[in-house]
Amino acid sequence: MADESPYLGQGCASPYSRWEVIRREFWALTQATIFRWSPRTWHGFRARLLRLFGADIPEPGHVVIFPTAQTIFPWKLSLGPRAMVGPHVRLYNLAPIALRRGATISQHCHLCSGSHDFLRWSMPLVARPIVVGENVWLGADVFVGPGVTIGELSVVGARSVVVRDLPARKICVGNPCRPVKDRAPPG
Repeated sequence: MADESPYLGQGCASPYSRWEVIRREFWALTQATIFRWSPRTWHGFRARLLRLFGADIPEPGHVVIFPTAQTIFPWKLSLGPRAMVGPHVRLYNLAPIALRRGATISQHCHLCSGSHDFLRWSMPLVARPIVVGENVWLGADVFVGPGVTIGELSVVGARSVVVRDLPARKICVGNPCRPVKDRAPPG
């Protein structure tokens, strides 16, 4: 048989230990049942479940996280007081994701802290943290890519695609997302 030509994913290997895979599967089962089936208003209960699996949530009674929100690795999640994770939000946290105090993530947002190095045939995982600053508001259906930091008090308009850092106190929109004007502090 002739040598096979290269293909994407050739020689790919998981970057996760067996223990981390088992832990992740146990969390996935918990998230699909107890977490998902909990009453909508039980935000503190869900925050405590995340904490049980290693999330950094100093004040679980002071965050809002909806039952349809999803996270991959709770132990790579940090939620500051008064942070809010809305309905159907996906926190694909292959690297740490931190939501600072008062950060609000609206429905259907996708925060993705991992990608792949497509310049290599094996396409190894490339994971970089995401930080959403204090009192940032991400409008509905925003995508935030790996390695992004969004400055405090910024607003990101609905359906924006954020692939670069955004400055503090700005209103930002678009694909790719960019600042369009200053944001005054709320009155």
